[in-house]
Formats: sequence, C-alpha cells, structure tokens
Amino acid sequence: MIHRKLAAVIALVLLWNPILQAGNAEAIKMNNPDKVIAVSKEKKKRQKNKTNASEAPRTGAKAFALIDVKTGRILHSDNGETRLPMASTTKIMTAIVALESGKLKDKVKTSKRAVGKEGSSIYLRLGEEMTLQHLIYGLMLRSGNDAAVAIAEHVGGSEDGFVYMMNQKSEELGLENTSFRNPHGLDQKEHYTSAHDLARLSAYALHNKQFQTIVKTKVKVVPNPIEKWDYKWTNKNKMLRFYAGADGVKTGYTSDALRCLVSSATRNGQQLAVVTLNDGDDWNDHQTLLDYGFAQYPLTTVIEKGYKLEGQPYEMDASWSYPLRSEEQAKIQRKVEWFQPDTLDYRLGLHGKLSIWLEDKLIGTIPIKQSMQVKTEQAEANQKLPK
Repeated sequence: MIHRKLAAVIALVLLWNPILQAGNAEAIKMNNPDKVIAVSKEKKKRQKNKTNASEAPRTGAKAFALIDVKTGRILHSDNGETRLPMASTTKIMTAIVALESGKLKDKVKTSKRAVGKEGSSIYLRLGEEMTLQHLIYGLMLRSGNDAAVAIAEHVGGSEDGFVYMMNQKSEELGLENTSFRNPHGLDQKEHYTSAHDLARLSAYALHNKQFQTIVKTKVKVVPNPIEKWDYKWTNKNKMLRFYAGADGVKTGYTSDALRCLVSSATRNGQQLAVVTLNDGDDWNDHQTLLDYGFAQYPLTTVIEKGYKLEGQPYEMDASWSYPLRSEEQAKIQRKVEWFQPDTLDYRLGLHGKLSIWLEDKLIGTIPIKQSMQVKTEQAEANQKLPK
C-alpha cells in the first residue's frame, strides 16, 4: 500500500515538473526581462560565431572591408563604397604622409594650437620638443590629437597645408570616396572615407616598413625632455593582444563616427587587413573576418619560379602569388604578349609581358625580361661557331 502511494506521488511530481519549469521561466521573464534579453543576445552571438567556415561572415558594422595587403584584392565587404566619418583612423593617412614627406629625426616644437587640441592626447606641453618619429608613435599608439596637429604644422607648414598634402595623396591613390579636412579625425563636415578606400589606404601604408614597425608596437618608451621620467605609451589597439599574428593598425571613435577600427594580421606569409566603420562589436567582428580571409583566400602560388613559357626560351625568375578560393584556381588563365624588337620596351630589355586573368578580370602582369631568356642548345652552338 505504501509503495503504491509513493509511486503515485512520484508520478505527480514528474507530471508537474515541466509545467513548473515553464512557469519558473515565465516568472523569470516577467521579473527580470533584462536578464532574458542578455541571454538571448549571447545565444545569437554564439550562433553567429558558429556559421559555416566557408560562409561569408556578417558583421554589425555600417560598412566593412577585408583586403589582402600584398595584392590589394578586396576579399569581402559590405557597403564598401558608402561615404562615412572615419574618426581617428584618419591618422593612418597622417602617419604615411609624415613618413614619406618628413624627416624622422627632426625636432618638432609644440605650438599653442597643438597643445589646445581637444580629444585624445599624449599631453604635450607648450614649447615641448620631440622628434617627428616619436610624435608618430604617439599619434598611432595613443591617438594623440595634439601629436597630429604638431606633425601637420611641422611637415605641412600649417595644418591646412598638411591637409592639402593628405588630399593630394588620396587622389594619387585613387581614393574617390575620401576627403580630409583635418589630420586627427575629429568630426567635421566633408571629412569622410569609405570602407574600400580606407582598406586600400591601409594596405598601401602597410607596405612602408617604418609604418609597419610603428603600428605593430605594443608598448613604446620615449624620452621626456621636461620631466625625469620617460613617456610610456601602450597601444590602444587590443587586436595586438587578442589575435595571433595581429600587427596593426588603428582604432577610432567620435560621437558621429562611433566605433571605427582598422586591424591587420599576418599568417603563413599572408597579410590581411580589416576595416569596420560604426561597429559596436568590432573586436569580435575583426577576428571573425580575419579567420574567414585566411581560411578561404590563402595566398596561392599561380606562377612558380622557373615556370617556362611554352615554345619560348624564357622562364620566370620569381614566383607570383594571389589570394584565391579553392574553386577559383581552375579559372586562372595566362596570356603572353610579345614586344617588337624596334619598340622602346624591347630596347630597355622588356621582351613581352605575361598577363594573368581570373575569368574575365586582369589580376596581374609579369614583365618578360631579357634576363629571363634561357639559352637553347642551338643558341649556345651558334655562339661557339668561328666568326
């Protein structure tokens, strides 16, 4: 009898348990809706991160671009041509113009205009002198707006003069959706870029070895000309600590632009860069995009060193690579164009060019030089004949 009653109680408990659980869950929703929303967001985030590795990832950015630095190929993007404010990612252009046009050992004297610049700062003092090189470190690691103005005044003669140089460089690089109005990136009318343009600018800058060295530096110690202690600047770019192989480049934020980020990383000899504009989850999105790029667009050798042109006594003196998806490799075509002996190119030692196409798009051109010519047995025999 006791056993029967016990069995009945257990059955009742099992019957009511799912209902009680449902009731508890509903109570949690009613009593603590914020907790439910947070759990829901986290669940969505995990689902987002579990997307198929071959599937192009989505982001929370208003615009983004993923680029292969060596070749300049845009691997993935969204709203890539949309003009948007860029905040302190502006300083990528500031840095590359200063590196190309200034003298790194020059001593730069801080003006009143530089000291008074609002926003992020390395806290320069009026009349303080620092080398241009150290100012660029302060610009890129700590995003110093005071450093940006000091650099601009020194290299360009004035802030306006330097902005003119920035826009000249932009035109030279073919950045059609970019316009600079200042060297620091504070919100200003007609100061904008696009994700594609900023990606191309970043790839260009990353070809400069001095720029590379600066933007991958995690901590920089700089002499302080006024105090006994040195400046110690920690890079604001957390990707350098978050992501294996990360080696650049710049953070940014203003009330109009919101969170902006350019990052880069190198793996297996391939360097990729990511740009996000107005992205509240940029650290995670950059890691996801970089993972996708390295996995789906590895740098693939298209022309091997020693590759011989069919029917011709020429062989390539260097390899040539391009980021390709696995299904794209079969779509590569090679076309040869020969120059006539009476042309200037031929007289300068260029005998032709090898064009490389991905379907109907030209992706690269390799000059065929006289130095690539391989002596055939007949040519060698002709050289040995008595004259």
